[in-house]
Amino acid sequence: MQHFCGFYAQESCKGPGFAAGAGRAYVGLMNTLATLADLIAFPTVSQNGNAELIAYLAARLTAAGGRVQPMPGDTPGKSNLFASFGPATGQGVVLSGHSDVVPAGEPGWATDPFVLTERDGRLSGRGASDMKGFIASMVTLAEESKSTLTRPLHLAISYDEEIGCVGVRHMLQRLVAEGFQAAGCIIGEPTGLRVATGHKGKIDGCICCRGEAAHSANPALGCNAINLASAMIRETEALQEFLREHGARDDAYRFPHSSVHVGTIKGGTVLNIIPECCEMDFEIRYLPGDDPHALIERLRARADALTQEVIAAGRQASIELTVKNEYPGLRTRQGAPITARATRAAGDAQSVKVGFGTEAGLFEQRLGLDCVVCGPGEIDRAHKANEYITRDELDACDMFLRRIIHD
Repeated sequence: MQHFCGFYAQESCKGPGFAAGAGRAYVGLMNTLATLADLIAFPTVSQNGNAELIAYLAARLTAAGGRVQPMPGDTPGKSNLFASFGPATGQGVVLSGHSDVVPAGEPGWATDPFVLTERDGRLSGRGASDMKGFIASMVTLAEESKSTLTRPLHLAISYDEEIGCVGVRHMLQRLVAEGFQAAGCIIGEPTGLRVATGHKGKIDGCICCRGEAAHSANPALGCNAINLASAMIRETEALQEFLREHGARDDAYRFPHSSVHVGTIKGGTVLNIIPECCEMDFEIRYLPGDDPHALIERLRARADALTQEVIAAGRQASIELTVKNEYPGLRTRQGAPITARATRAAGDAQSVKVGFGTEAGLFEQRLGLDCVVCGPGEIDRAHKANEYITRDELDACDMFLRRIIHD
């Protein structure tokens, strides 16, 4: 088992031949590994903020000759960062990644999740795949290519992606105001370096059920809010079946329909009181062709019908659906140059579509950029104990980005 030191301790990391006779690919990989170790050492769980990581990256990229702009959001301690290299004008490429990670409190971690550790051929740490590995490769590319660029290279690093693509909206708003333009954008989420040209959109919120409290010995004198919630769960299941039979379909996705999901439920106080309140968080991940707001209205109509039945029986009830967050899906336009460029750099593999959401749809919607999703590692390793990436995957990502720049 090996623990990695970071960039500023790199001298002690150098093994035999690191400097003398080493090829650029080896030097680049060691730089990427050291940078990844530094990035993972910042515990940038979404609720904690990312200010220290952004300061670190700003210093690195400024030293590399970048035109660096921290772009704070509206929450103290949280910031985006945008850096440009090469000419100040021209249609360049944007490389984008998010700096935040999900919490690392799940059981089963064999090592400290905030120390990059090599174990059984795997480089483990929170964010190794999702998606600090790609950001580390971005830094390597910028430092290697700063003096050879004939068109701009832009690096975009966001915060709070993991809680609904929240932070990047502040950066995109500023770039729109500045009239920013580019030839395309690559979002480095983990796809195994397969080029993804589509993903589903997402809308989520709360189904808030209100009933009428009573003693459990006399349930007819109250209205059980958990029962109302149970009825609404059945309505979400019915909506899922409707989408399966009548909704949009795209067999390029592992789950080829839009999906409806209740993820949390909270209700009641003590066992002998008819519960007055029950709240459920739900999400809809939708395909192009399914209107998410129409699906929400379909659920609202059923909620209204249920409450009217209860009220007609002489009891009090209400069910309110509140949308908390939403972001668009990605459907890269056919023939987009960034798709051809990325697939060439990835070895001309066929493009894919992914089930998870990214910030790509927002870059496409707000800036009008053609976007693809392509990065090292696999999404199935993310959000679980012992998240990892491999040296070969990082090296392949470095080579992929070099090909993008040299194309």
